[in-house]
Order: sequence, then structure tokens, then C-alpha cells
Amino acid sequence: MMNDFTSLNSTDLQALATALRKQRLALPPSAVSLRGLVSQGNVDTVINALSILAQQGFSLLQIALLIELVLRDRASRLSVEDAVQFVTTGPEAGGIANRDTSAVVRDLFSTANESVMVVGYAIYQGQRVFQSLAERMCEVPSLKVRLFLDIQRPKTDTTAPDALAARFIQRFKTSQWPTDKPMPLVYYYPRSLDLDAEKHSCLHAKCVVIDGKTVFISSANFTEAAQERNIEVGVLIESETLAHRITKHFNTLLDTGLLSQLFK
Repeated sequence: MMNDFTSLNSTDLQALATALRKQRLALPPSAVSLRGLVSQGNVDTVINALSILAQQGFSLLQIALLIELVLRDRASRLSVEDAVQFVTTGPEAGGIANRDTSAVVRDLFSTANESVMVVGYAIYQGQRVFQSLAERMCEVPSLKVRLFLDIQRPKTDTTAPDALAARFIQRFKTSQWPTDKPMPLVYYYPRSLDLDAEKHSCLHAKCVVIDGKTVFISSANFTEAAQERNIEVGVLIESETLAHRITKHFNTLLDTGLLSQLFK
């Protein structure tokens, strides 16, 4: 029965609730009484739903309240089209509505007000990719920015983990972050530097969380090619629940020591 109501469009539901509140309908209703009130294709559905409720002892006002609750719930939820946007890098596919990866990332960085969490695997030409984020940090000094990055060990490289980490820090500060801009907090995955092949792994996730409410998850690394030239896909999602879960996940990895701070 509830499925019957939720399958109706909002216009029909509102008209039905108003008619019930003003006692313009009798229970059970007839097809004639519903003519012009709801879409013709929904008449049988409405008759069935109202008849069942009438048999269960619902009054006109109670049914009206029930329908209004359905309308309120619908209004409080973003449609999938509004909550999720398709984001791509690379050649455009005709007829597909999407947004460009580099533009989305720049917009997210340049409009952040409270917090930015960036999780990335590969970084190349980072000074260009992170320019808008560094500028936003200057504009909003209280902005909390955390980067969770992967330090990659070449297959045949046997350099000590501490030395690889130091090399990464130097490269990041001098060539991957905009010059003379405030530095973010940077974290890494120590197991990515493990010399033991059985323990070695990497931080391969790629996502951005902005102000605890906007999430961007993508196949794109933070490189010029991935942001502007490769074929990449991602989704931009407005969801405080998802943002909270992702943030909590990485906070837990930090708390348990699986991720470590690289430098401040």
C-alpha cells in the first residue's frame, strides 16, 4: 500500500491529500470521483491504496496525513541526479552530461571553508594541481588541510624507509607544492616503504572530502595528465553521511598507527 503511494508523482499526491483534507472524496473512492484529480494512469493504484486503508479503519484526515508524510520525506531527499554528478577526464562522449575533473577539483579547493582531506596515490606536477588549494589556505587561514599520500618504492630500490621518506618530503616541498604557500599536514602509509615483499602495499585510494559534506571519488591521480588528459571517471557526491564515514575511516587508520604523519 505504501508502495502504491510512493509510486505516484508529487502533483498527484498533493492533489489527493488536499481532496482528502477537504473531504471531497468518499471512501472507498470511485474512478469518477478521482477523474481530474490524479493522472488517469494512476486511478486504479489510488483506488486500491485508499480502499485498503479504509478497510483498516483509516479516516480521511489520517490518510491525508500519511500522504503528506510521503511528500515531506520526498522533499527532504535529494534526487540521485542532484546528489551525484558524473565527472570525467579525456575525450567528451556526445550526449553525456558530465563535469571536467580538473575543473571540479579546482572548484572544490577554491570554495572550501572548514576542512579539506585529500587522499592520493600518484602526484606529478603537483604545484599546478594544488595551486588553488594553496591559495585558498592563504585566504582562509583556519582551513584545515590534510593530505594522505603514497610514497612509492621502485621495484629494485632497497633504500632504507627513512631515507625514502626524507627524499619524498624534499621533493614534495620543493617541486610538488606551490612555492611560498602555507604547508598542509601530510600523512603516509608506512607499509608502502616496507622492504619485505610480503608486507609491502600502497595507499591507492583517490578521493577528496570538503567541509564534511562533499565527496569526490575518482580514478584520477593528482597529476596533470590524470586531471586533464587521460580517460578517467569519478563521482561528485553531496552527502554528509558519506563524508563522515570516509573521514572516520582515515582517522581510525591514523589512530591505530596504520597511517603516520610525514611532516607538518
